[in-house]
This record gives sequence, C-alpha cells and structure tokens, in this order.
Amino acid sequence: MTDGKVAIITAAGSGMGAGCARELAAQGYRVAVMSASGKGEALGKSLGGLGFTGSNTDPGVLGNVVGATLERWGRIDAVVNSAGHPPKGALLEIADGDWHKGLDMILLNVIHMARLVTPIMEKQGGGAFVNISTFAAFEPDPAFPISCVLRAGLASFSKLYADKHAAQGIRMNNVLPGFFDSLPENEARRSHGARPSHSAAEATLAGSAPTRCEPVSWPARDSVKSNAMRRNPGAGLSAAGG
Repeated sequence: MTDGKVAIITAAGSGMGAGCARELAAQGYRVAVMSASGKGEALGKSLGGLGFTGSNTDPGVLGNVVGATLERWGRIDAVVNSAGHPPKGALLEIADGDWHKGLDMILLNVIHMARLVTPIMEKQGGGAFVNISTFAAFEPDPAFPISCVLRAGLASFSKLYADKHAAQGIRMNNVLPGFFDSLPENEARRSHGARPSHSAAEATLAGSAPTRCEPVSWPARDSVKSNAMRRNPGAGLSAAGG
C-alpha cells in the first residue's frame, strides 16, 4: 500500500519513463507525468493523474509541474527523473552546443528537480528520487560519449546528495539499465556485450533485476541497506526508495 503517495515522472512520454508511470499508478501512486512530446500529458491523465507537456531541460516547466502537483495533492513522495537520448557522435567531433544540450538533459534536470522538491520532502519527513541512468556511466561506451560522461557526473551528484540528506529520510537512487526494447539491437551494440532487457522499467520498479541493469544506491554512508544492495543487485529498486 502507498497510502496516497504522489510521484512525479519526467520525460515519460514513452520507453522506461512511461513504464515507470504505469507501474507506479498500478502500485497506487497518484502520478504527475510530463514529456516534451505531449504523450506524457495524455498518459498522466489516462492514469487518473496530472499530465504536462514541456521539456525537462526547462527549469520553468519543472517548477510548474512541481507547483501544480503540490497544489493538487499537497505532497510529493517520489520523483523519477527520466530523460531522452542526448546527441551522439565521434568523441572529438561533438560540438560544444551538443555537450551543453546533454548537460541540460542529463544532469541539470536532476539538480533542478532536487532544488525544487527537497524542501517539500524535508517538511514531510522523507521522500525518494530515482534517476534513470545507464550501464555506461561506469564502463564508458564509445557509441554514447555524452551520455556516459555526464551520467558519471550524475553518479557523483547522487552520492553527494544521498549522503547529505539521508538523515532526513530522503534517498536518491540511480538505475543503470542496459539496452532495452525501445533501442533496436544491431551488430555494433551486440559487440559491446549488451543484450536487450524486456520490460526493464516495470521489472526495475517491481524489484527484480533485468538484463544488464544494476542499481546504484546510497541512502547513507556505510549503511546496512547500501551493503545489502551491493550483494543483491535487484533489491529495493522502487520509487519509494526502498
């Protein structure tokens, strides 16, 4: 039972973000769903919640989503930070503008949501953030240079955030999926040893570990929970932070 808990899911018009929104709604969460395409708005409303159209790279849009969610339900218990695919290219040929786009899409969006929602969670006595990252954050893949470089930075931010706010009952977890259904398999991707993971979003939120999906969880420094997750990489991967 979620006892009327509330979750915001960003960049959730399709793929893992949409899968997370559906799973959370099935678990009893009241959901606020956003995406740039308009699909997230339709999905949120179809799930009996709120829907928004806008980019997770726009702090104003994120502020509107948080404000409207708080006005509707009076609390925010979980945030799932999803994201689209940043630009790709040969490592030294990627334009500065594309690196900046990736920064806005992958890292700054999480920081902006943390700034907006953390004070709310502090007043409530707890909450959780789940950031959808990539297996390549710690083992870089040359096919996705912007993604793996900036999501390595996301891992550092998440560790710093979790250490700082653990005592307030606020958690931040990163989920590191491999290739899944919405990214077609090809010979180049197979050569990197990645295999498709079916229903990755649903399996992650249900607490089981899909193929090539590993959690990075830092609820507190040297905590029993963190050690347990290292031993059992499928444990406790829910947006409730458990």
